[in-house]
Amino acid sequence: MQGEELKVFISSRESSCDECGEKLGSKAWITLAGDKGALCLSCADLDHLLFLPSGNVALTRRARKHSTLSAVVLKWSRARKRYERQGLLVEVQALEKAEEECLADEAIRERRREREATRREVLGRRYVDQFAVRVRELFPGCPAGREREIAEHACLKYSGRVGRSASAKELDEKAIRLAVVAHLRHRETKYDELLAKGHDRREARTAVEKTVRQVLRKWET
Repeated sequence: MQGEELKVFISSRESSCDECGEKLGSKAWITLAGDKGALCLSCADLDHLLFLPSGNVALTRRARKHSTLSAVVLKWSRARKRYERQGLLVEVQALEKAEEECLADEAIRERRREREATRREVLGRRYVDQFAVRVRELFPGCPAGREREIAEHACLKYSGRVGRSASAKELDEKAIRLAVVAHLRHRETKYDELLAKGHDRREARTAVEKTVRQVLRKWET
């Protein structure tokens, strides 16, 4: 399974997720999971990755090197009758580290400013603040600053993430817990490494479940 590159496809037709049932529309970003069908990025646990467009070879090479989990983004070209690479999905910290190594390039600095401006625009600050407070209430042992990181990731607009659900907007305990568990998988376990090696999501989740439970107990006290 090692060495197999994860692929995300930009659909050229109306699509829906075969796991959550969400209608994704045309030009949806999906990944194929064998007999499980097409999955949205949220269900595939790839929605925490950032898109790095093709064009800067050095930045792409460095971002891939620093990212534990990455996926190539492909789109069908009707003219050439083949899938063509659009860019790469990589981890936030990997992209930032790669950018730091390439900061002499003003174009990269400008793209970072644009991305941060977009991020600030799509985040509903008041809601994120409330979500973060609720995380801290339920998980008082959470390291300082993590509640904000969890809230911002879970509440990003248009993402379909757990923070955008109706129950999360009411700050329901179950929805908050789901957001924390998702965060722990990516930050406190080898979950991303398992996905990068080609393991099935369910297998990977089972493999890290014990670690997630241990950290949850620690954060709850």
